Amino acid sequence: MKKVTLIPGDGIGPEIADALVAIFEAAQVPIVFERVEAGKAVYDTTGVLIPEDVYQSIERTNVALKGPTETPIGYGFSSMNVGLRRKYDLYANIRPIKSINGVETKYENLDLTIFRENTEGLYIGEESYETEDKDVAVAIKRISQKGSYRIIKAAFDYAQKHSKEKVTVVHKANILKLTDGLFLETARQVAKDYPGIFMEEIIVDNMCMQLVTNPEQFQVIVTMNLYGDILSDLCAGLVGGLGLAAGANIGDDVAIFEAVHGSAPDIAGQDKANPLAFLYSGLLLLDYLELFDVSERIRQAIDETLSHQELRTADLGGSLGTSAFTKAIIDRL
Repeated sequence: MKKVTLIPGDGIGPEIADALVAIFEAAQVPIVFERVEAGKAVYDTTGVLIPEDVYQSIERTNVALKGPTETPIGYGFSSMNVGLRRKYDLYANIRPIKSINGVETKYENLDLTIFRENTEGLYIGEESYETEDKDVAVAIKRISQKGSYRIIKAAFDYAQKHSKEKVTVVHKANILKLTDGLFLETARQVAKDYPGIFMEEIIVDNMCMQLVTNPEQFQVIVTMNLYGDILSDLCAGLVGGLGLAAGANIGDDVAIFEAVHGSAPDIAGQDKANPLAFLYSGLLLLDYLELFDVSERIRQAIDETLSHQELRTADLGGSLGTSAFTKAIIDRL
């Protein structure tokens, strides 16, 4: 059986990780979890945010499922997520945005996927002070042809594999003519290799408006790091919020799947957490491992559970806690 690294994380992380493990075991998913600990809780007791055994496990399995982690404030640490993306060159952040059965939102038929470049741009935090008085700060936006090419190609490959007709490239090249211009020109060159797919170009501020007024027009979106960070959370709001949003960080050799919401320390340990974002991230992992049948069986059990309002967690209008909601899904496998 395939081994997968499991990092429960902080706050509600251990609870939603236990929920996922219980559902996977009930569904007889053919994987074995290597459970390792990382995050602020580990730092508070050991002084290390990401212990060496976490790296060793990821490098053994090449696939990890990670819960929400909290970055210590004021200690000079960068995000654990950013650190793992850099270390393993996880250049493709993939966020599927799909309407969920039983979750009422303004838009009922959304099915789009965002490809966000994960290793370059403003988001990586190359910053410095420009003056000795530290009254002017500068951030570097680094965009490369290589980094642009591989994320754009990943988006077009996905579109081709899933019979999508359009890829939307989001940029601000009208103002940032060198950085965003390089990204856009690279996209135009990549698009030539996919004659059956239409490439659409949209400036990022217009894209925000289009997403909140007519999101059904989009199928696959590809963009740079900071824009992707913002747009993916915006789109999560269109289908019910971050509590339902799955995410994948994929490189050539390693893939890490994670819920994109926070650690919610205010409800940790109270059996109130909705495990769906983590569970959906786990299903992305199963799809990555080409375990499509069991992944679909779990999806169907989730859909059947959500079709009954009384079987939902409180954030979705129901009254069940984490453990009861988990049992409801297991009962419908």
